[in-house]
Amino acid sequence: QVQLVESGGGLVQAGGSLRLSCAASGLTFSRYAMGWFRQAPGKEREFVAAISRSGTNADYLDSVKGRFTISRVNAWNTVYLQMNSLKPEDTAVYYCAADESYDNMWSVSRDQTSYDYWGQGTQVTVSS
Repeated sequence: QVQLVESGGGLVQAGGSLRLSCAASGLTFSRYAMGWFRQAPGKEREFVAAISRSGTNADYLDSVKGRFTISRVNAWNTVYLQMNSLKPEDTAVYYCAADESYDNMWSVSRDQTSYDYWGQGTQVTVSS
């Protein structure tokens, strides 16, 4: 049974930082590209960041570039999202997801339909 469990969310003031973690189990982690998505109240879920199977390639939503960093440790079956200089508009439930679409080690996707497994989400609230 595949499980993705996010942690690290919380309440932070604007300008602050949080690090989200996503621990995976029940799958061969290194075979999956990983992504972070978020959904704010009243809005559709959107792509935030993704990292390739090897960790050598990453992609980011334009509004988080330079502030957020995605990383992974395959030996620990864990993907991270370091979020700095947080803004109130970053407030959302953040989800991690796993994508087994690729035989190569460098591809990533922004397409939610490409992802096979999803976590339950963790709330991030940024106060102004």
